[in-house]
Amino acid sequence: MLTTLQTAYSDTRAADLAWALGREPLPALAVLDLELDGAQLQLRLLGASHQVLLEEDGGTCSETVACIPGSSTPLPLGVAKQLGDWEYEFAARVETLSAGSFAGRAQELLALVTDHPHGLAGTFPGSPHAFTAMLAQRSDGQVQWRTWHAYPQEGQLVVTRTRVGVRVPVTAP
Repeated sequence: MLTTLQTAYSDTRAADLAWALGREPLPALAVLDLELDGAQLQLRLLGASHQVLLEEDGGTCSETVACIPGSSTPLPLGVAKQLGDWEYEFAARVETLSAGSFAGRAQELLALVTDHPHGLAGTFPGSPHAFTAMLAQRSDGQVQWRTWHAYPQEGQLVVTRTRVGVRVPVTAP
């Protein structure tokens, strides 16, 4: 699903993004509710930011990547945490591209997400390459999502990948 976000492009620097787990739902500009084999997933666009809410078998997970006022947790390269019976893994990277490469990559990503039944993308007024996009799937008993936050004025694309799944107990031989 592709939408034009009716807001000013405010999170204008990749370096301003922060990561948080467990935040309450924030006001969203666009929402996509999904059911993935028993898991309830909500993809939320918060301007140039995102929030994902997951609920399954009584467990919940809330991931937020946004410019969070007063946050002291910058966007990490990687996180691995245990959330109850779940394992949570998050990874992020920043791609810096030339203007031509950025435009091509933006078009590819928007086409990929727009045509996917579990995809949500929002573009901002004023620049066809200013967008936030999210894509979710369930594979091997795990819920996974990827996100892309585009900063065309910097030629930067923030890419995240998250995986949440039930922790498999290790048995002694």
